[in-house]
Amino acid sequence: MEIRLLAGPEVRRQAPGHGATVAVTMRTPGDDFELAAGFLHSEGIVRDRDELLALRYCTDEAEEERYNIVNVHLRATALPPLERLERHFAMTSACGVCGKAHLDALEVRCPAPPGPGPVVAADVLEALPDRLREAQAVFGRTGGLHAAGLFTPDGELLAIREDVGRHNALDKLLGWALLEDRLPLADHVVCVSGRASYELLQKAVAAGVPVFAAVSAPSSLAVDVARRFGVTLVGFLRNERFNVYSAEQRVTTRPADVPTSPRRAAAGTATGRASVGANGAPT
Repeated sequence: MEIRLLAGPEVRRQAPGHGATVAVTMRTPGDDFELAAGFLHSEGIVRDRDELLALRYCTDEAEEERYNIVNVHLRATALPPLERLERHFAMTSACGVCGKAHLDALEVRCPAPPGPGPVVAADVLEALPDRLREAQAVFGRTGGLHAAGLFTPDGELLAIREDVGRHNALDKLLGWALLEDRLPLADHVVCVSGRASYELLQKAVAAGVPVFAAVSAPSSLAVDVARRFGVTLVGFLRNERFNVYSAEQRVTTRPADVPTSPRRAAAGTATGRASVGANGAPT
């Protein structure tokens, strides 16, 4: 799918500064507008829903390409600077490029770490993978898609998106939140069906996610991002076990139905089933 960024309501192909292709990705068809919106927000091009005028499929192309091109119309009359798009044209559905420059740019956009955020009980975290899997309709038929789910601190599933690419699945989920005017996600938990990469954590930081959980392993760069930006990173979340790599004060081993203050939660974190890897390694 190609994502085209356009300034204003009209398509002005010949006017410099009024249109540009910003990404091309392999994706699972469906939720394409959410994918485009989530990608643009993660890259810092769009900050909130009010900056978007319209999202439309390009009707000028041949029929076979019509639903593979999304035009994103901005309210602004000129495009914003696009130099900061390190993946300016080729957007991969797997792992993207990363580095100090990208982290520094993210810190400029998100200078403040997430607030205190929710305190999530260990038994709630342990239940998330099953709830995510049960809601994966397409995976149930194909066995070949990643998923990203948005949960309340009590484990209620609010939204789920699937895609062949793990980063696309998260972009679709965060794009849904953007279009629903739910950002930042300061009191929510995101759970993904695979591993936690640097880029997934970057997207979570941009969306204000305080707790990020992954069924599989986090990369060392993902751990670095989580610690730098104060995100609670949970990895190897399966078989009623998990590791907490950063900001462990948001996880408590007390049962979900027992009222817990943040201070007491911090004292009860990372014991029993939940363990903390001091250097990003499972314990």
